[in-house]
Amino acid sequence: MAEVNVLNNQPIAWTPSDEVVRRAQLTKFMNQVGLSSYPELYEWSIRDSEAFTKEVLKFLSIDFDPPPIQLLDTTAGPEFPKWGEGAGFNAAVRCVGDQSSAASEQSAVIYEGEDGEICEISYATLAARVRICGAGLRKHGIGKGDAVGIHLPMTIDTVTALLALSWIGAIAVPVFSGYGIEAISSRLNAVDAKALITCDGFPRRGKPVDALAVGIAAAANAASVEKLFVVNRFANRPSLTEGQIHWDDLLREGALCDERMKEPEPTLAEDPLIILYTSGTTGTPKGIAHTHCSFPIKSAQDMAFGTDVGLGTRICWLTDLGWMMGPWLIYGTLILGGTIVIYDGAPDFPDSDRLWQFCAKHKVEILGISPTLIRSLAQAGDDLPKRHDLSSLRAFASTGEPWNPAPWWWLFDVVGGGRLPIINYSGGTEIAGGILMGNPLLPLKPCSFPAPCLGMAADIWDDNGNHVGDGEVGELVLKKPWIGMARGFWKEPQRYLETYWSRFKGIWVHGDFAMRDGDGHWFILGRSDDTLKVAGKRVGPAEVESLLVAHDSVTEAAIIGVPDEIKGTAMVAFCVLANEPTDSSLLESALKALVSKDMGKPLAPSRIHFVKAIPKTRNAKIMRRVIRAAYLGQDPGDLSSLENRGALDEISSLRTV
Repeated sequence: MAEVNVLNNQPIAWTPSDEVVRRAQLTKFMNQVGLSSYPELYEWSIRDSEAFTKEVLKFLSIDFDPPPIQLLDTTAGPEFPKWGEGAGFNAAVRCVGDQSSAASEQSAVIYEGEDGEICEISYATLAARVRICGAGLRKHGIGKGDAVGIHLPMTIDTVTALLALSWIGAIAVPVFSGYGIEAISSRLNAVDAKALITCDGFPRRGKPVDALAVGIAAAANAASVEKLFVVNRFANRPSLTEGQIHWDDLLREGALCDERMKEPEPTLAEDPLIILYTSGTTGTPKGIAHTHCSFPIKSAQDMAFGTDVGLGTRICWLTDLGWMMGPWLIYGTLILGGTIVIYDGAPDFPDSDRLWQFCAKHKVEILGISPTLIRSLAQAGDDLPKRHDLSSLRAFASTGEPWNPAPWWWLFDVVGGGRLPIINYSGGTEIAGGILMGNPLLPLKPCSFPAPCLGMAADIWDDNGNHVGDGEVGELVLKKPWIGMARGFWKEPQRYLETYWSRFKGIWVHGDFAMRDGDGHWFILGRSDDTLKVAGKRVGPAEVESLLVAHDSVTEAAIIGVPDEIKGTAMVAFCVLANEPTDSSLLESALKALVSKDMGKPLAPSRIHFVKAIPKTRNAKIMRRVIRAAYLGQDPGDLSSLENRGALDEISSLRTV
C-alpha cells in the first residue's frame, strides 16, 4: 500500500511542560507502580496485563466484594476472557454510592440546554435521585437482568436513568435520541426489552423534536415492552395511556418506597451492564455486550490517563447516550470524581460561537469534539473563539474519525493558541474505549497518536500476520485481552468470532488500517473493510480523502471503488466544496493531479463528483458502504444510523453505471 505522505513527516506540535507532567494522573500512576517513563510503563502493562490491571483497580479505588479467586481467567480462550469472575461489583454504586462526605457536595453534573436552561447537581443529589429512580423502576416491575431501552438526549435525567438501571441490576440499552421508529424497535426486539425510557421531546435549532410519538410507536412495535416511561421536557405535560408512566410520577412513587427498595442490587463484576449498538457502517448493527467491570473501568482508565481527568475536573464531550462516548463520559467521570458538563443542543445555535460561549460559562477543562464539528466551526471564522475566555481549557480530545491536517491546526492554533494538546483517541464500542490515545506525558504530532493505550497490546500486521515496518500500512491488531473488551455480541457469539477473531488465531483484528512513522507515532487510516485494490495495488480511502481535503476548495471527501474493466476497481470521489467553483472541470483536473503527485497516476480517482453533503452516521463516520450502494443502484442495507438522507439521494442521482 502507498505511503500516506500527507501525514508522514509531520512536526512535533506540542510538548508537555514540567507543570503538565507533574500534575498528570498518569504521573501519579507511574509513581504508584514505581516506573519512570511511559515506554517502560507501556511495556510492563502488556507484558503482565493482570498485574497492570490490579494496579489500575487500586488507582481507581475499585473494590470487589467479595474479591475474585483470580482476576483474569482465559480458560475459554482469549476471545472470551473473564475478569473478576465471582467478584461482587456494581458500577453505579462505585459511581455515586461510594463518595466520601467531603466529595458529596461537589458538582456531579452541570447541564445546559439549547433553550438556555441550566441545572447543576451535586454527587449527593445525584445519588439520591438514582436511589429513588431505582426504587420507582422496581415498583413498576423492572429488576435484575431486564433490558431497558433509553431513548433520551443528554440531560441530568438521562444520567440518572442510566445509573438507576445499573443500580438495580437491569441492563441499559441506549439508542440514539434522533433515531426513527424502526431503528429503535429493532434494537428493543433484539434484546427482548421490558421497557423503554423516552421523553416528550427536545429542542433542536429552536424547533421541538417530537420524541414521544417516535417512542410510543417504537414500543408498540416491540412485543416484549411492557412499560413506557416518559421524561417531561416541555411545559405541557402530555396525556398518557395505560402502561405509559410519567417520569416525575415514577420518581414520586420511588421516593415513597421503603428503604429496602432503594438499596443497590448485589451484582457480580461479570454481570451484564449495558448493550451498545454500533452505528452499522458495515452492515447490520451489532449489539456490543459489556459488564459491570468492563466498560466503566476501561472508560475511567482511559479518561484518567489520556485526558487527565481527576477529582473535580470538568469534562464535556459533545455526544449522545446512543454512542459509546455518552456512557463513557458518565461512568468514567463519576468513577474519577470529576464533573460531567453536558450541552444538549446544536453546538452552533443560535450563534456560531455557542460552543465557545458554553465552555467559557461553565469553565470546561477538557472538551471532547469530532473533526467534522471542527471543520464546520472553522468555516465560521477565526474571531469567534477569541470572543470568549477559554483559559479554563487544559486539553481538547477527539474521536470518531481520522483527522485532516488543516482543521487539526485550526483547533490547535486558533482555538487553543498553540498551548493545548489535542488528545486523539481511537478504539470503539467493542473496546470500551481506546486502542490508541494521546496523553499528557508524550509529545504530539498533528492527526496522530503518540502511543497505544496502556494495557492494549497493539501491533500492525500484513496479510500474512507479520509485523510491518515504519511507514508501512497494515491491519491494526490486538494480541492480548484487556478488561474492557466486549463480552461478545448480544446473542450472536458466532458473528462476534467471525468479525474480530477469524483472521489470525487468538488475535483481535480491529478492522482499521494503521501506520507508524519513523518517530513511533501512530496514524489511523480508515476502515480496512473499505480497502480498494486499484490496478493491483491496495489503497485505503482515507489516504486519498486526506489528499483531497488538503486542497483549499475541499472541506470533506469520500472515496469508493466501482467495477472497472481495465483496473478491476476504479476510485470515485465525492467532494464537498467551501465555495461554488468557477470551473468544475478545471477543479476536478486539479484534484486528480494532486492525488497523482503523491500516490501515482494509477491511484488517482477516475471521476470526482461535487456534492452538497457526504452521507454519514449520526456520529460523523462516512458511510462508504451506503455511498457505493447508492451510486451503483444496489440495496444500501441498514440506514438507521444515516444522518442526512438527502445526501444519499443526491448521490443516487449521479448514478452512471
